[in-house]
Amino acid sequence: MRTAEEKTFTTHDGVELFYRYWPAAGTPRGAVVLFHRGHEHSGRMAHLVEELDLADFAFFAWDARGHGRSPGVRGFSPSFGTSVRDVQTFVDHITATYGIASEDMAVVAQSVGAVLVATWAHDYAPKVRCLVLASPAFKVKLYVPFARHGLAVLERVKPGRFVNSYVKAKFLTHDPERIASYDSDPLITRAISVNILTGLYDAADRVVADARAITIPTQLLISGADWVVHHTPQHLFYERLGTPHKERHVLAGFYHDTLGELGRPVAVAHARRFINERFAEPLQRPTLLDAHRWGYTRDEADALTTPLPFFSARGLYWAMTRASMKIGGWFSRGIGLGHKTGFDSGSTLDYVYRNTAEGVGSVGRLIDRAYLDSIGWRGIRQRKLHVEELIRSAMKRLRDGGQKVRIMDIAAGHGRYVLEALEAQGRDRPDSILLRDYSDLNVESGGRLIVEKDLIDIARFVKGDAFDRDDLARVEPRPTLGIVSGLYELFPDNGLVKRSLEGMAAAVPPGGYLVYTGQPWHPQLELIARALTSHRGGAAWVMRRRTQEEMDQLVAAAGFRKLDQRVDEWGIFTVSLAQRIEGT
Repeated sequence: MRTAEEKTFTTHDGVELFYRYWPAAGTPRGAVVLFHRGHEHSGRMAHLVEELDLADFAFFAWDARGHGRSPGVRGFSPSFGTSVRDVQTFVDHITATYGIASEDMAVVAQSVGAVLVATWAHDYAPKVRCLVLASPAFKVKLYVPFARHGLAVLERVKPGRFVNSYVKAKFLTHDPERIASYDSDPLITRAISVNILTGLYDAADRVVADARAITIPTQLLISGADWVVHHTPQHLFYERLGTPHKERHVLAGFYHDTLGELGRPVAVAHARRFINERFAEPLQRPTLLDAHRWGYTRDEADALTTPLPFFSARGLYWAMTRASMKIGGWFSRGIGLGHKTGFDSGSTLDYVYRNTAEGVGSVGRLIDRAYLDSIGWRGIRQRKLHVEELIRSAMKRLRDGGQKVRIMDIAAGHGRYVLEALEAQGRDRPDSILLRDYSDLNVESGGRLIVEKDLIDIARFVKGDAFDRDDLARVEPRPTLGIVSGLYELFPDNGLVKRSLEGMAAAVPPGGYLVYTGQPWHPQLELIARALTSHRGGAAWVMRRRTQEEMDQLVAAAGFRKLDQRVDEWGIFTVSLAQRIEGT
C-alpha cells in the first residue's frame, strides 16, 4: 500500500490549500493529479492510487478551497474563476516542488472537478499529457423549474447565499461501502455557494460551446444512469474536442460517482490504458501557427463577414441594432466616440479605461453607463488590471536579476495602462519607457499623458509600426520588457503577428520579458461584427478569435517561454508573461 504524505501549497491569494502526495516507486515516470467532485475531498479519490496501478507515477490530490481539510467557508470560493486559477497554481507548485513538468502530468477529474479542469484546459492551454474526465457536471439536474434563472437573480439581489445538495449517497453509487462512508464522512460539504453554482453553469456553457479549443488528449467517462447531471452536454463536448486523441466510454448502469461505482474496475481500466498509451508517445499537440488559414475560428470569422439578406429576420434585427447604436451615439459620448474613431481605437479604449459615464443629460449618461458596463468593456478593464499586474511582476523579476528595466510598448494607444502601472510603482520607476503607436492622435494624446504623470524624464512616445520587424529590431536602447496589449486580437493574419513577434524577439535580449494579451473567447462577436465599426476606415469590426494554445504557440515560435497568465472571470481576455530564451 502506498502511503500519502500530507502537504499544503499557497494559492495566488495567500490561502493554504491541503493536498495529499503519494511518491512514485523510484524515479517517477510522471504524475497523476486527481481532482475530486463537488462536496467531497481528496480522501474520496485516494482509492484510485492503488486501483490505477501506476507504481512509477507520483500521485497528487487536493482539497479544493472550502472543502475537506482546506480552509474557508464550506462550499465557498470567491469565484469559479478563482478555483480554476487554483488548478494552475497547484500544477505550478507540483512542478516547482517536485520537478515534474506539466508535460509529464496526467489529470484525472470527476464531476465539478472535471468542469474546473476542462475550463482550465480551455483558458490556460496547459501542456499536460492527457485528461481523464469522469461525468463532468456541465449541466446539473436542477429539478425545480427555472431554478438556474432563480439562482442567478438570487446571487445578484442577495449575494453570498448557499444551497444544499439534494443528492443522497444511494443515488451516487451502488457500492455499499462508498454509500456508508459518504454518509458518515464529517468532511463532506453539503452546501455550495450560489456564486459557484452559477459560475459553474456559465463556464460549462462556454467550454462546451468552444471545446474545439482544447487540444489535449482527452478520455471522457460517462455514467449511463446518472441522476445528478445531464448527458447531452457531455456528448457535445466530446464531439467538439479539438484533439485527434479522444475517447468516449458510456458506462451502462453507472451512477454519478463514476470512479467510485461498484463496477469501477472497468472505468479504471480505461483510464489506466489511456494514460499508459499517452505516456508511451511524446507530447503531441496540433500545430496552430497557420490557424488563420484553416482553423475553426477562421470559419467563424468568415461567417461573420457574410452579409445577411436585409429582409431576413436576422438582417432586420441587426439593421435595427445598428440604427439604435447610431441614435445612442447622439446622446452617449462613448458610443459617439466609437462611431467617430472606431470602437477598437486607442481613443475608445482610453475612454473605456476611465469608465466615467458622459452624455447629453441624464438620459445620455444612462445610455453611456449601460454601454460602459457591457461585458466586453468590463473584460477590457479587467485586462488592463492584469496587464498592470504582470508589468509590475516583470519589473520585479528584472530588478531581482540585477537587470535594467527598459520598457517598450509597440502599440500603446494612449499608453494609459502602461503609465498607470508605472505610476503605482512610486519611486521604483523603470530606467526608460518607449511607447509607440501608428496613430498621430494616439501619439499626441499619449505625450500629454506622459507629462500629466510626470514621467517626461524617462518616457517618450513616438510613431511606429508594430508589424515592422526590422524597425522593432533596431530600437535602442534594447528593451528588457516588451508589451503588446490589445493589438493582435484586431488582426486575423498570423503572418502579421509572426513578423511583429520576431521584431520583439530581436529587440528583447535573452532574459528579458514579454507581456502579451489574447482573446480566446467573446460572447458578443456577432454584435461587434454586425453593429460596430473599426478604426480602419469605418469597416465592420470583425474579429477572429485566437485560442490560447494558438497564441502561445506563436509566442513560443518567436523564442519566448511562457511563465504566467491571467484571465478574467468570463474567459474573454487573457494576459500572459513570457521570457526571452537563449539560442532562439
